[in-house]
Amino acid sequence: MIALDTNVVVRLLVNDDAVQARRARTLLAAGHDVRLPVTVLLEVEWVLRSAYGYPAPQVMTFLRALLGLPGVSTDNIAAVAAAIAACEQGLDFADALHLALSGDAERFYTFDANLRRRALRAMPGVQVSAPG
Repeated sequence: MIALDTNVVVRLLVNDDAVQARRARTLLAAGHDVRLPVTVLLEVEWVLRSAYGYPAPQVMTFLRALLGLPGVSTDNIAAVAAAIAACEQGLDFADALHLALSGDAERFYTFDANLRRRALRAMPGVQVSAPG
């Protein structure tokens, strides 16, 4: 099994460096089982959206396709899938991952009022509150 860094995954999508993109595709096509740590997925989403200007729905489509490739896996796929779905419902991907990876916590506390409001719509089963 191999793992990929954010820059390798980004080259696969944006092809902004032809040599690196070809090397990344060759690596992915070599038949290795590939692990994408959740932290890499989080950074890929941020880089594609903030540095390259891709809209969140397009980034989620890419992440779904990437994770659907044979031999590609990540940590806690159920939580990642829930975060992707929540992002598609308007929640920020990082916030969605925080919530989805909170495991069996009874409640998630935040001072972010927008997160609390959006979480109610995007992840109705998750309890999100303000401290105090």
